[in-house]
Amino acid sequence: MRGTRRLRNAIALLLWLVIAAAAARALAYEGKVFDASTHLPLEDAIVTLGDRMVRSDHNGSFKVSGPGDTLGFRAYGHLRQSVPVGEWDGGTRQVALTPFQPKALYLSFYGIGSNILREAALDLVNKTELNAVVVDVKGDRGMVAFRTSIPLAQNSGAQKTITIGDGKALVDRLHKQGLYAIARIVVFKDDPVATSRPDLAVKRSDGSLFRDREHLAWTDPFKREVWDYNVEVAVEAAQFGFDEIQFDYVRFPDATGLQFSEPVNMPSRMSAVAGFLDRAYKRLAPYNVYVAADIFGYVMWNLDDTHIGQRLEELAPVVDYISPMLYPSCFQFGIPGYRLPVAHPYEIVFLSLQNGRERVGIPSIRFRPWLQAFRDYAFDRREFTANEIRAQITAAEKFGSDGWMLWNPRNRYTEAGLKIEGSACKQDAPSK
Repeated sequence: MRGTRRLRNAIALLLWLVIAAAAARALAYEGKVFDASTHLPLEDAIVTLGDRMVRSDHNGSFKVSGPGDTLGFRAYGHLRQSVPVGEWDGGTRQVALTPFQPKALYLSFYGIGSNILREAALDLVNKTELNAVVVDVKGDRGMVAFRTSIPLAQNSGAQKTITIGDGKALVDRLHKQGLYAIARIVVFKDDPVATSRPDLAVKRSDGSLFRDREHLAWTDPFKREVWDYNVEVAVEAAQFGFDEIQFDYVRFPDATGLQFSEPVNMPSRMSAVAGFLDRAYKRLAPYNVYVAADIFGYVMWNLDDTHIGQRLEELAPVVDYISPMLYPSCFQFGIPGYRLPVAHPYEIVFLSLQNGRERVGIPSIRFRPWLQAFRDYAFDRREFTANEIRAQITAAEKFGSDGWMLWNPRNRYTEAGLKIEGSACKQDAPSK
């Protein structure tokens, strides 16, 4: 009897293994990714299935297997695309991705909620070459713009003001207008969380709460609870349909004499910043969303971590796009050969991008710079008019970056420096 039972169990196990192997084979998908305009294969395209992520080879070929409802495809300089697994007809399938380079303006936490500022910005987009918008979903003061069930957001007071009533409706509207939608998330500069949870905050050497020049508190970049909180905000933004998640203030505060939960030195700072971005990148994989990091302009030049945890060599492997803030007004020491940066906006942008690319050896398309669209505050207080704005745009485009983004903290933009185009000239709306 025992022998018979063992034989039956062995047969049942073998059957189960055969079925499991067959199921695994059935969940394997393969194909080729190519550029819809040139019809050339796209090497290093990112293919996702659930939390699985693979890259295409030099022929654009890929193979991915595992559980999941949707296959996601994206490649630098292209719009992303998704295909439900139920529509995958077997065999080797061709997937075409549309080239797209975002030309964006920025709307702050309050700007996106203001009918006047938001509608003026979107009207300008309709009239010009602009085709993308960067929207604060977690702003400079740590407030989360949309209603969320994340406990830390609710308990810290980060929900006191809501400026995005319906995140999905907002993204749907932007997509219908043919726009690429970027969600900006301010990470470690977070006054509500740091104030309500001192155990998660950066301290001064005497143990008191650190506050920056704006009297805002920061969270400790070593704290995994802080990491997870910001990742959850990013996941909700991805679920709304944003095409890209852009992390800002993903750094240590630029102040001395501070106290953290772990020893602070250059390796530990870089490990914390890159570690957070790596966790976010992997967690966002099922949503087939691009991931970017904003960095100081001088990070493109400095060989150390600029004392804030940002160094190109550590950042490039853990994000899709690097977005340096190349505002000439922020280059207080100039760059080699150019000591008055506001008089040389083209050179500041082009040479900074060129220097960064040469250092890390990644393609130009992996960079998308922030450009200055506000009055100088550091040198001679000159206005940045059409000439200065166009010079920066020309530099970014000559370099070959994945578009560019205009920053004006007051969200007041004009046609200055922009090409005028009718809405009929816009590219197709981004899709998931």
